[in-house]
Amino acid sequence: MIDKKLFGMAEESGRWLFVVFGFIINLCLGSVYAYSVFAKPVRELMKVTATEAGLPFMIFLACFAALVFVGGQLIAKLGPRNLGILGGVILGIGWMLASQSSSILMLAVSYGVIGGGGVGLAYGVPLAVVGRWFPDKRGLTIGLTLAGFGGSPFVSANVAAVLIKSVGPMQTFLYLGAVFLVLVCVLFIPFRYPQEGWEPAGWTPPAAAHLGRADLDMKQMAGTSTFYGLFLCYTIGSIAGLMAIGISSPVAQEIIKIDAATAATLVGVFAIFNGAGRPIFGVLTDKFSARIAAIISYVIILVCSLGMLMAGQGSIALYVACFIGFWLCLGGWLAIAPTATTSFFGVKNYAKNYGLVFSAYGLGAILGGIISGQAKDTFGSYAVAFYPTAALAIVGMVIAFLLLKPAKK
Repeated sequence: MIDKKLFGMAEESGRWLFVVFGFIINLCLGSVYAYSVFAKPVRELMKVTATEAGLPFMIFLACFAALVFVGGQLIAKLGPRNLGILGGVILGIGWMLASQSSSILMLAVSYGVIGGGGVGLAYGVPLAVVGRWFPDKRGLTIGLTLAGFGGSPFVSANVAAVLIKSVGPMQTFLYLGAVFLVLVCVLFIPFRYPQEGWEPAGWTPPAAAHLGRADLDMKQMAGTSTFYGLFLCYTIGSIAGLMAIGISSPVAQEIIKIDAATAATLVGVFAIFNGAGRPIFGVLTDKFSARIAAIISYVIILVCSLGMLMAGQGSIALYVACFIGFWLCLGGWLAIAPTATTSFFGVKNYAKNYGLVFSAYGLGAILGGIISGQAKDTFGSYAVAFYPTAALAIVGMVIAFLLLKPAKK
């Protein structure tokens, strides 16, 4: 009995290592958010349009989202450790192959399809493991784990900017890919689920978990209005956030007239708020509801969109404030959506359920990339892209108010 009790205490204290390792893994996976630092050098090197230069980023995010769904199906067969390592290997290979690209299409395949697919396979593993180990602090710990993904550009954007200046964008893909391959695979080695029936000491499951909300399978979930509300809300949040992330550096240089080095530094600053958005909105979702957290995010997106429509040369403070808001809210949605998925549809089928919900992120990436690219290519300015994000924020508030509510079987 004593040994069992001591083992349980060790399990409980050791569970925080999964949050720490998950945070570091996500620092590597989230390096895609530093792509805006690559966007202008790639555009100039390959002599392509803004829409074409954004294609690898858009494809990366779409494949990322698609493979999160596949990963949700595979995790039960392969286990979290093996699936995470597989994703890390594919991610590293994709980045390293990107260094050999001689055209934007090759870069879209290597960096976008292969690299994005690797991130998709690995992405859900820390969330699934941390979610099982922390039923008592799910929103907070998922938010902290995902903070690494959002905060990644604070490290990767600045490192990439230095490397790009020194060795060019293509060699930078090679060096970063090698680091990601080794680090991700090593950190996934200890990942595992707790024993069946394990619960934190002194924790009692909330009564709401027994009132028909929990444990819907994917088919049951997809038959609820709550799922469609969450999917649409997540798509809208992703459109605004991913579009802004993809054009942060070009907007700074071309509209606000900031130099490339300062723009890269600011991308790193924005990443801090992207990372902070996960625990902040995770706690808001835990404390209030997914509906309230979603509406707060849309108010911020609306205000920031209107702010960018007024921005021009020299509007540095306004630009910084608005892009902090966009990055914060995207981070927020990457905590709201997984927390809402467990809250509305249960823990048992979380990996598969969230894989389907997460496809909204991929759809948002494609639509956001099209909106920003066409704004630049058709109208000559990225500023035009903030009209649709303002309108979508208002639509999102209405959808959240009407449909983000507990689902029933």
